[in-house]
Amino acid sequence: MSNPTLPKQTRAHVFISGKVQGVGYRYSTMNAARNLGLNGWVKNLPDSRVEAVFEGASETVEKMIRWCHQGSDAAVVKDVQVEYSQLEGLQGFEIVS
Repeated sequence: MSNPTLPKQTRAHVFISGKVQGVGYRYSTMNAARNLGLNGWVKNLPDSRVEAVFEGASETVEKMIRWCHQGSDAAVVKDVQVEYSQLEGLQGFEIVS
């Protein structure tokens, strides 16, 4: 029998498009994810999108995805695509290249 007090864990692979490079989006994403206690990473893509992975409690991951729709103050987010997959057990949250 599962324990209803333990939150379900999930992994979200997220692609954010719009004006999201050169506006502090990755740093803001890292800070927001760390503040929420999520694990994962964020990076710029050559096609001007930002890619991120968030692992943690499902409710918290969903909160982070909602944050991605707004992003940093200077960002103009046009679209957020999300794919869910199995946890990989990432530790910490960082900006990768």
